Amino acid sequence: MIKNTIIVALVIVLFGAGFYVFMKKPTEGTNTPTSTEDVQSQEGDSKEMEQKTETVIGSSVNGNEITAYHYGTGDNEVLLVGGIHGGYSNNTVSLSFDLIDYFKNHEDEIPDTVTLTIIPVLNPDGLETTVGTTGKFNASDIPSSEIKKVEGRFNANGVDLNRNFACDWQEKAIWQNKNVSGGSSEFSEPESQALKSYVESSNPAAVVVWYSSAGGVYSSNCHNGVLPKTKELTQVFAKASGYPAKEDFNFYEITGDAVNWMAKQNIPAISVLLTNHTDTEEDKNIAGVKAILGLFAN
Repeated sequence: MIKNTIIVALVIVLFGAGFYVFMKKPTEGTNTPTSTEDVQSQEGDSKEMEQKTETVIGSSVNGNEITAYHYGTGDNEVLLVGGIHGGYSNNTVSLSFDLIDYFKNHEDEIPDTVTLTIIPVLNPDGLETTVGTTGKFNASDIPSSEIKKVEGRFNANGVDLNRNFACDWQEKAIWQNKNVSGGSSEFSEPESQALKSYVESSNPAAVVVWYSSAGGVYSSNCHNGVLPKTKELTQVFAKASGYPAKEDFNFYEITGDAVNWMAKQNIPAISVLLTNHTDTEEDKNIAGVKAILGLFAN
């Protein structure tokens, strides 16, 4: 009798221990860490996501990606844009990649309160038309033919992207003394749509867009006056870089301009025109960008 009682008790104990182990077993397919190595691996993946520095914000008519590069983690985003005129203003693309290299290696110069975002090539199809690539290129890739350079000003639909934004937009636009296409409607082009979507979602504290060539810093305005912060951006960039400060671009009438559309959205924005179509004037522009970053340091 006692022997049978002992056997029953052992069976109960063993059954209970097995049930406990079964209930504690991780569910198949879950990500529950089972070792210190697993925990460290998951933490590493999390940090990699946090430190991601590239975002594809859209694509061109020909399907080429438009990429934004991010440095710093502050709440105030300063957005820099190059290559809106593709291969025609290819030095704005070279400058943008110079800025990427500089701030990637000098991220400590970006205030803790700032995120710096750089879109080096808004018009990758136009750049490819002129230099044969949609990214970094060599000086030897730039053709001597002015016709080939001018062809690269437009996207693959033949639209001047800086005539496709919603400020005084017109289908038939002007560049210098030439007629150019502003697109079939405001934001008809995927490249301008990409910048629009990014700006509307991120709401940057300041925007700088590079063009060539006139050598100056120009305020944005879309019939609502120059914003006080835009005036400050213009003066600060001009003083640091040595370019002259201009309240508006008055060489000829511009419709559908990107920075003027930003002014319409009450976003402080300036155009920086390089002096010619060849030089990047890197030192001047790094000084100007650093001065803009300093405005948001506190």
